Amino acid sequence: MTTNTLLLLPIIMIAFFFELFSDVSAQARSGQYKETIKQWDTKRLAELKGATGWVNLAGLYWLKQGENTFGRATNNDLVFTHEQFPEYLGKFILTGTEVIWETAEGNNVTEKNGPFNKGVIFSSDALQPVSLGFKTFRWSVLKRENLIGIRFRDLANPALEALQKIERFKASKDWVLSAEFKPSLIPTITTTNVLGQSYQQPHPGKIQFKLDGKLYLLDVVDNGEEGQYHIVFGDETNGDETYHSGRFIDIPKPNTNGMTTIDFNKAYNPPCAFSEFSTCPIPSKANTLPVAIKAGEKKVH
Repeated sequence: MTTNTLLLLPIIMIAFFFELFSDVSAQARSGQYKETIKQWDTKRLAELKGATGWVNLAGLYWLKQGENTFGRATNNDLVFTHEQFPEYLGKFILTGTEVIWETAEGNNVTEKNGPFNKGVIFSSDALQPVSLGFKTFRWSVLKRENLIGIRFRDLANPALEALQKIERFKASKDWVLSAEFKPSLIPTITTTNVLGQSYQQPHPGKIQFKLDGKLYLLDVVDNGEEGQYHIVFGDETNGDETYHSGRFIDIPKPNTNGMTTIDFNKAYNPPCAFSEFSTCPIPSKANTLPVAIKAGEKKVH
């Protein structure tokens, strides 16, 4: 062994151990990230199956002006066929945008564990609609533009047991992308839902990011969640591997340098993927990416 080789040997050994350490460190970071996504999946499933989640939905009823009788009997205006549901539970009375509930005699409808016989459960100036209950069933009023309806839940819905996991693409940090925020020149953007209704949402701007060397833009909306913006997007996996009408993703609001991050591993299904009794926005043409985003949640079977 030459003198030069002997002199180089410590340098070679240091480089070898540095590379080995770097590989181990990278694997550790990758493992930590995948554990973070696993925890995100667990929390997501728990929220979906929770009391206010989307999986327990059992009905969506649009009200007509005047009286709307509700029960198991087919002669009611609103029918819910379940063996534990009475023939006639009560009625909703819609006057303008105000909704009154009146319980039929002999039934025990509750509000916050106390009896609720008759009263206003929704009005245009109410901060929050009243939620009523009967046995394992819960319902409250929702408004979708010119429509006023009843969101009906069954806390013992068989769908809760059926949904044990949500399939996803393999998590990879390759799908965690830096994005530049570009403020909007207009205050709102038009969103369309599955009912065909169009409405305005606060539009703070767009994000621009690079994927496989190409630049892409996505509109973001502000749905009131602290510290984050919301995106409804489509891509070329829709209908095959992912839900046919697109997915959602939330991103941190940009920092002082106008930069943020979009983590496609956290792309998730809209409520409509879990229940036919929900209404969801659909991606605009501008937010439909001409590329397959093989990250995040897959469609639910």
